[in-house]
Amino acid sequence: MKTTTATAALFAVVTSTAEAFSAPAAPVILPGEVDTTAAFAASTFPISPSDLINRAKQVLSPEIGIGTKDSGACLATDFEFVAAVVGPIGREEYLDALGGFKLEESFDIEQNTFGFTVDPLQPNRVWWYGRQISTQIAPFMGAEPSTDSSTELTLPPQSFHMDFNEEGLVKEFGFYTVDRRQGNTGGLGGAFGYFYGVGKPLPIRECQPYKPSFKFRMLGLIGKIGKKLSKKE
Repeated sequence: MKTTTATAALFAVVTSTAEAFSAPAAPVILPGEVDTTAAFAASTFPISPSDLINRAKQVLSPEIGIGTKDSGACLATDFEFVAAVVGPIGREEYLDALGGFKLEESFDIEQNTFGFTVDPLQPNRVWWYGRQISTQIAPFMGAEPSTDSSTELTLPPQSFHMDFNEEGLVKEFGFYTVDRRQGNTGGLGGAFGYFYGVGKPLPIRECQPYKPSFKFRMLGLIGKIGKKLSKKE
């Protein structure tokens, strides 16, 4: 009888929990969460969030390619490119660098972008994510395409941002890896991920998968030893 009662009670808890999750609920507002409606209403930036997102997508389109296909017409004169370890670099250096380095000529790239949003605390900035999946179709850095058609490069998820001026020109573009444990490019994003993915990583530390420094490892070891000693006491 006790077992039957306990089982019934457990079933009741599970059922009520399931019903709670399936029922419509009011939005949860966290302490300190930004009131985006109020923030955008107070903004003096002349381009609305929806129009700014559309502008970012336009700049990302194959026809413009973030300045590489329109001779930099979409870029402000004070434009800067900045990534985790590269930059900031100016407009002309950016265009020169990408002019002779065209990933799309060697890879069939699925950008898999999503989550476009305008920063309510910096209303001239658009954020979004990308999970690139690429197949090599031509030689790259001396590496030939794999004969295995199923071989793909899966870069880790990356967070991208693009800042605009009041005329809708790009002032800054950049990206950062947000989960280095995903993908098959050693946790590296951007061009570094492609170098590593085809087996041609540049011979510098920044183009290698993350590895804790000796000092950081020693700090962790000291912490573990300290915990063991404190338990013995």
